[in-house]
Amino acid sequence: MNIRSFTIAGLSAALSILAAPLHAEGDAAAGKNKTAMCAGCHGIAGFHTAYPEVYHVPKLGGQNAGYIVNALKEYKAGDRQHPTMKAIAASLSEQDMADLAAYYSGK
Repeated sequence: MNIRSFTIAGLSAALSILAAPLHAEGDAAAGKNKTAMCAGCHGIAGFHTAYPEVYHVPKLGGQNAGYIVNALKEYKAGDRQHPTMKAIAASLSEQDMADLAAYYSGK
């Protein structure tokens, strides 16, 4: 393979990555069936938790779907630090994340 064909192949691969969606397309109906883990904290208006420190649990309803997916991916990767959220996110597939995000963004 010469340099020119290598460069064209690399450019083609880069363009296909850029054209791909940032996350899987979510199904709100499927997401509704996956909310059991979320509702314990995020489903209680004004809920505060004391672990690992006292803080207000954010409302998920109406949040941007992309934000929810990115946050879950960051918890799963360990880029966000919260033991409970990290454990929950670790159990989710990308499709689960997209479905949950579709559901909560439409509430």
